[in-house]
Amino acid sequence: MVTVASLDTMDTVINSNIETFVGGFSYRLEPKPILIAAPENFNPVLQLPPPPPPPPKSPTQESPPISKEPQQPALVLESIQTDWRDEHSNFQQHNQIIEPKFQFRMPNGEKITFKTGFNTFEQPSIATVTNIPLQFGWQGKTGQYTIQASGGIDVFNRLPIAFNFNAQIDRPIFMNLTTDYKLKSALFLSLVVEHGPYKTSARTLESQITSWRSGLNAYWQIDPNTSLFSSYRLGLYNDGNFEQQSFSRLEHKFGQFWAAANLFAWKYASDQQEISGYFSPLGFLVYNAEVGWEGNIFSFLRCRVNANLGRQQLNGKVTGGNSYQTRCTTQITPNIDFDFGYSFSNVRNLDTGDSPYNNQNFTGQLRMKF
Repeated sequence: MVTVASLDTMDTVINSNIETFVGGFSYRLEPKPILIAAPENFNPVLQLPPPPPPPPKSPTQESPPISKEPQQPALVLESIQTDWRDEHSNFQQHNQIIEPKFQFRMPNGEKITFKTGFNTFEQPSIATVTNIPLQFGWQGKTGQYTIQASGGIDVFNRLPIAFNFNAQIDRPIFMNLTTDYKLKSALFLSLVVEHGPYKTSARTLESQITSWRSGLNAYWQIDPNTSLFSSYRLGLYNDGNFEQQSFSRLEHKFGQFWAAANLFAWKYASDQQEISGYFSPLGFLVYNAEVGWEGNIFSFLRCRVNANLGRQQLNGKVTGGNSYQTRCTTQITPNIDFDFGYSFSNVRNLDTGDSPYNNQNFTGQLRMKF
């Protein structure tokens, strides 16, 4: 879900989409600031066809000895990724998310995932809500389509169990490479459907707000240094509310530096903040310019810093909308990486009237490959 509080993490969304799109091709793309990790080298359609079957053996031919080689296990643990986020607002809203995800590989190349966690949501005058998600997922390929689907339950300390579900279908429309197999231009599309409890605050969870959200992501690599990402979402809430949301980002790179323009629009049919607790503006617009840098500090430490300067318009009132973010990745061992970051933003995720709003996020991600 793309919310205002997560605009500074949109690069992660783009990265995951692109990895999914190109994961089925047998070449590696040049790492870009917006593409944190290189795609996998697996493409079933490029594998050689199986050898022709042997001719039938004659009645006198002896049976071959039984192979004693061990069979390949049905599931092989491929990676463990643990996400951590601790966010605070100046209105004493505090959410902490800790979610490990286990990914297994099947012999046919398909993947099975299991995600759990321990999440807490705190807010003044409301008892703390504790959440443990339990979700199983599957990922596979059909032709040029990559399909991901997952579902499960959310368990709470003092609220009823809620169901969650999400699905995504990705497809490359076209892709052009340079002579050295670097991405020159491409267009990727993704269709997304999501359902589950609306985890924005303790009050929203206490109101038992759930939503169905669907939409489209599009990533256009215009040239090796210029890209455009756009997303559109429609949302239907169990309290009868309806939302529309769009985000666009145009970026150009200059070596280790980049400049970007971001545009975010959000609109609800009715404002339910006082009743249900979630930010639901009748009209909200954010536009800003961004500059950033990413590079190696040491051989084992890579960092990224960026700043956004712009404006935000909430129900016709225009104020400044600025943010800055830093994130570093350290390689602990060849198979273990750790990300840690900090971001600050005054872009609203709550209608506070004339009072200023700001939000701070501390993030971390531990990745282990096997």
